[in-house]
Amino acid sequence: MRIFFIFLCSIILNSATVFGQFAEFSFEETVHKFPKTVEGEQLSCVYSFTNTGTEPLIISSYKVECTCTKAEYSKAPIMPGESGEITVTFDTNGKIGWQYRTVSIYANTKETPTEIEFRVKVIPKE
Repeated sequence: MRIFFIFLCSIILNSATVFGQFAEFSFEETVHKFPKTVEGEQLSCVYSFTNTGTEPLIISSYKVECTCTKAEYSKAPIMPGESGEITVTFDTNGKIGWQYRTVSIYANTKETPTEIEFRVKVIPKE
């Protein structure tokens, strides 16, 4: 009986440790502000991050508000303590005035999605 109790306690303690481990984003910046831009330009910015969690960080997908915005990221796991980048591209064609876009990043983090944003004022072509 005593051995069973010790075995049961070790399983409970180990499962608590395992469930407490996760990957975590730590971004240098989550909001990027582009300078005023003329309509028709392709804009691009890089969001750098570090995995400050205890497990490899795996980005599974992203979601954007429109097809004018795309994101590229490494499909390879980012190990704890290592850094990665997400490159976001925005097509300003047909977009005039202030533009605010959010990219939702889905990964194996405790809280998902993680959101990054950008802002830009697009002026018409002359």
